[in-house]
Amino acid sequence: RFLCYLHKPFSEEDAKEYILKIKKEHPNARHHCYAFIIGEHNEIQRSNDDGEPGGTAGVPMLECLTNRNMQDTLAVTVRYFGGIKLGAGGLIRAYAGSVAQAVREIGLVEIKEQVVLGITLSYSQYQEFANFLKDHQLTEQDPMFTDQVATTIFVDKEDTRSITAALVEFYNGKVLIEDQGIREVEVPLLSVEN
Repeated sequence: RFLCYLHKPFSEEDAKEYILKIKKEHPNARHHCYAFIIGEHNEIQRSNDDGEPGGTAGVPMLECLTNRNMQDTLAVTVRYFGGIKLGAGGLIRAYAGSVAQAVREIGLVEIKEQVVLGITLSYSQYQEFANFLKDHQLTEQDPMFTDQVATTIFVDKEDTRSITAALVEFYNGKVLIEDQGIREVEVPLLSVEN
């Protein structure tokens, strides 16, 4: 049995703590192999076969992460030995496959810098806001309802001017829009290759 866990580490120490946590959760497993990539430029890359033949576990796991351009990601695969020897090729396929399957199950996100636009609307304007969002494939965040509606949308930097202009046109110039700075946002990627 191969069980793969994925974690987003913020440092090498964080990655090592998570590996220890998984080892404590699975003390009877034969192997706890891992691979991780950390850093803005992927400067920290480590892998470990944890007793499997050299290069049959950690390295294929690391290659699986790098082939998908993953960043700040740790994969830990726990193996419970069932008595069947898989050979080097079988181990490579099993460990890389466990990571690939876990990534497919969870999905990938891209970290993007987006501009946060605060929008203030009357209740009658807000009734039409869903149409604007749908037309521009946007979602709102944290609407607050008082005497007016204050809501937020995240817009890709390069789209800020066109979305702002579209909002002004949509509401005939009667809308309050405030640039509230930049945030990093996780944007789901639609498909994950094998």
